[in-house]
Amino acid sequence: MKITVIGSGSWGTAIAGQAAAHVDEVCVWSFGGEAVEGINGQHRNNIYLTDYVLPDNVWATASYEEAIGGADGIILAVPSAFLRSVLEGAAPFIKPETPVLTLTKGIEDGTGYLMSELVADCIGAPERIGVLAGPNHAEEVCRGCLSAAVIAAEDPAVAEFFKTVLLSDHFRIYVGSDLIGVEMCSAVKNVIAIVCGYLAGMGYGDNTLALVMTRGIAEISRLVHARGGSPITCMGLAGMGDLVVTCTSHHSRNRTFGESLAHGGTLEEYQKRTHMVVEGAAAAKSVAQLARNIGVDAPITFALEKVLWQGVSKETVFNELIDRFPTEEFYGMDD
Repeated sequence: MKITVIGSGSWGTAIAGQAAAHVDEVCVWSFGGEAVEGINGQHRNNIYLTDYVLPDNVWATASYEEAIGGADGIILAVPSAFLRSVLEGAAPFIKPETPVLTLTKGIEDGTGYLMSELVADCIGAPERIGVLAGPNHAEEVCRGCLSAAVIAAEDPAVAEFFKTVLLSDHFRIYVGSDLIGVEMCSAVKNVIAIVCGYLAGMGYGDNTLALVMTRGIAEISRLVHARGGSPITCMGLAGMGDLVVTCTSHHSRNRTFGESLAHGGTLEEYQKRTHMVVEGAAAAKSVAQLARNIGVDAPITFALEKVLWQGVSKETVFNELIDRFPTEEFYGMDD
């Protein structure tokens, strides 16, 4: 069996190693350069997770045809901003029946598509597409730390296929069918994490972060409900689980970017320094637009959008958010 991982960032690298224990070969597609050379020459990614030694049956290429040819399953692990352009290059080589699992989190700017919808728009056959999410940082998964994720798919056979490929004694896989709920949780939690990082960087304490996370999960639930997903998904691994780890962990690029923002850093500077894409920054804009389109109150998301994309003073915006008059704790989810 051959599994192809499209994307050679931290998560793509970790998931390639995870899959390698269950299949004959794993091919990692990358734009080329250092990652391909390192994986093929030293079994290491020279850019991400540089201390992690990949299994011998993992190899890399910059060729879509080489990577995808003969693949029994494809795992997508590229940032949301690049997913469409990458799939446009890969699509001619992807067979209609090949199952696809996306690890990418976000909402496409302009279309409002969730990542599974974007994938289906590019390669068709939406019933063979699944999504994976949960409280799992690549830095810990590759070290064998106990972690868990949920795979949601329209077709249960797709979820079970990728569960078989990725399950291990340290990486627990649960399955479900609520793609909308899982993907909305995955996208919006990154926004909440940036705000938590900012407030932590400004010296606010644990009470404040718990407040923001709790109000954040309420905001996510309203969006999930309005988009047609199940609010109970927000209580699971893709919701509360991923929200907690993303808002609190030093591995979280969204949390640490928020801290950098509090200390005067910029998005461009942070991404250049870390070589990582801050998904929550793009999501602040796309989620805010979606919220307006579907008539959902999303004050935390709107606040971050003003700071990152409208040039409003962060001190002014976050002070207004903190001073916001409390309403009913649960609202916006009535049938």
